[in-house]
Amino acid sequence: METIRIVLCTFPSADEARQIGTLLVEKQLAACVNLLPAVESIYRWQGKTESAAETLAIFKTSAAAWPAFAAELGNLHPYDVPEIVALAPADVSDPYARWVLGNVRG
Repeated sequence: METIRIVLCTFPSADEARQIGTLLVEKQLAACVNLLPAVESIYRWQGKTESAAETLAIFKTSAAAWPAFAAELGNLHPYDVPEIVALAPADVSDPYARWVLGNVRG
C-alpha cells in the first residue's frame, strides 16, 4: 500500500492557514488539514532571536502527492522560508490510510 505523509507548516495567521489549507484540500493535494491557532514560535532570523504567534497546520497527504503538494504550498505561502516538514509515520491504521489516499490525487 502507498504511504501517507504528515506535513507540518506554520502560518502567520489562522486566516492564511485556513485559506491555503482549504485550497490544498480542494485541489486534492491534501486529504485533510488541522489548524492549531495558538502556537508561539521562537526562532533565529537574520541573526536575531525572534518570537511570533503563529498557526500550525498539520496536513495529511500521500507520498506520491508530496512533490506537487510541497511545490504548491511553497508557492502559496507568505513566508520567504516557510516551514514545510513532511514526516513518514511508522504506523497508520489501514482504514485511515485508505481514506487519506482515496482523497488525494497521486
